[in-house]
Amino acid sequence: MRISVLILALILVAVAHASPATQPAIDWKPYSEDIFAQAKRDHKLVILDLQAVWCHWCHVMDEKTYGEAKIQKLIGDHFLAIKVDQDSRPDISNRYEDYGWPATVVFDSDGHEIVKRRGYIPPEQMESMLKAIIADPTPGPSVEPVKEIHSSTQPALSTLVAAKLKTDIQSNYDSKNGGWGQGYKFIDADLIEYCTRQAMARDKQAEQMARQTLTDGLKLVDPAWGGVYQYSTDDDWNHPHFEKIMSFQADDMRTFARSYAVWHDPKYLTAAEAIHHFLQTFLTSPQGAFYVSQDADRNPGEHGGEYFALDDASRRKLGIPRVDTHIYSRENGWAISALVALHEFTGDADAMNEAHKAADWIIANRGVNGGGFSHDQRDSGGPYLGDTLAMGRAFLDLYAATGDRPWLDRANAAAKFVEKSFLPIDPAQSAGVLTTIPHPGSPIRVDPEVDENVATARFARRLFAYTGVAEHEKLAGTAMRYIAAPEVVGNRNWLVGGILLADAEMNSEPAHITIVGEKNDPLARSLFDVVTRSPISYKRVEWYDRKEGPLMRMDVEYPDLKKSAAFVCADGACSSPIYDPIKLGRKMDALVQK
Repeated sequence: MRISVLILALILVAVAHASPATQPAIDWKPYSEDIFAQAKRDHKLVILDLQAVWCHWCHVMDEKTYGEAKIQKLIGDHFLAIKVDQDSRPDISNRYEDYGWPATVVFDSDGHEIVKRRGYIPPEQMESMLKAIIADPTPGPSVEPVKEIHSSTQPALSTLVAAKLKTDIQSNYDSKNGGWGQGYKFIDADLIEYCTRQAMARDKQAEQMARQTLTDGLKLVDPAWGGVYQYSTDDDWNHPHFEKIMSFQADDMRTFARSYAVWHDPKYLTAAEAIHHFLQTFLTSPQGAFYVSQDADRNPGEHGGEYFALDDASRRKLGIPRVDTHIYSRENGWAISALVALHEFTGDADAMNEAHKAADWIIANRGVNGGGFSHDQRDSGGPYLGDTLAMGRAFLDLYAATGDRPWLDRANAAAKFVEKSFLPIDPAQSAGVLTTIPHPGSPIRVDPEVDENVATARFARRLFAYTGVAEHEKLAGTAMRYIAAPEVVGNRNWLVGGILLADAEMNSEPAHITIVGEKNDPLARSLFDVVTRSPISYKRVEWYDRKEGPLMRMDVEYPDLKKSAAFVCADGACSSPIYDPIKLGRKMDALVQK
């Protein structure tokens, strides 16, 4: 009897301490098109909880709002409930990125949106909202009509629009605190690259904006573990949200590494290396591919300020925040490109080895026929543009950093997969590269996404310079005509660095530097290293070893010399052969300031 009582007591304690994550009172289902047919049969509405596994306020909403008995009953009686991790579904994430995270979307059984809400909703507000929807399930003011995009007739910004965007960057700069805009502070990689490029051309204001932001942004680097927190609130850099997601790790590592190459400030090198250390310690799988993120909270819903103020040993005694161990192609592509940049600008050999290892694993485990990539091992949606795009850019970066031609072949194949899979049905009538292939019956509208189209334009234009493949230039133009549309470019506020970079690259040729010599020649290697370490971000770097046959695009005829040499081509002309790495470095410095 005593044993039975003890067992019963243990059961009661376990039930009392069970979390909603382990024993959900709400019957959360994964997203599928079938959910709407079921909702119609059951005469119910559909509620979507779109969150991120690393998101503090998502955890709070799970505990405080969805853990409330009144909310559970309302949802159980009147709704079918869907919970989606936005990192796992780029199509849904891109559709509702302006509303998260968490994002709450309510649909009728036909898939029409009724309400869209951004961020944490307290229990009282959620109860009131659900009751109002049940009483009147018609679209509310949060559901705006679909905006028609009038794509630009030219793959370029007008002179007036480009000038306005440059003014927007200047006028929205926070000269007191650094960074742009109000409320949230983070390092926007495209804006820093744009300002850095302008600074290299002797724009002092651009240099001041870039360097102040980078220096203040160092406060987002975790002093114990490395890695960068996503952003800070309260108009300054002193109130971080502690999630560490791959997009920011990759962008900031690349940004700090290039900034070190430009200004030789050791603080930037230290920051880049700290982010690299975090990837090595927490986000590298045993196979060498990379995980997605580390949670903001040690315990879900518990603010991490006190925890992240501790040193390494003290944190480990309490436990380590959850790491999302999914391995997505997109996130690995971002990480590979960042590691290549770290290698180029600092000579870090480990970074290049890690980039190769991750690339090989993704090719073997996420590659699909035709040169594309799946997101995860199994995709419930997809394929998605972001995965093939990120890997294509990573392959092109690997080629530029090594001169090894198989990487260029893979970049070329990735672009062809994008062109086959994600272009609109009639590019002449509409522009923009789609996030995914539309699925029949899905109520989630598939649109082009701005940042993906910026990245597509820049990748495809640069790849065209290497290959001369006309379809790649057309792909870049399709993406550029979308981001140059008035409804798109006019709605970006100060987040326009990538658009200006894409526009500049669409209308100019990259600096073209070719090393002519055998791969095993130390002089050729020295010349190649000088070029790859240059902080010029828009350049075409090739290593022409005649034993390997002609380059993919032989638009320059190089003489057959007795020793290795470099040729620097720009503005329609090429230099005489350069044999001395020091002289080549001076030539590269002159290109930086053009």
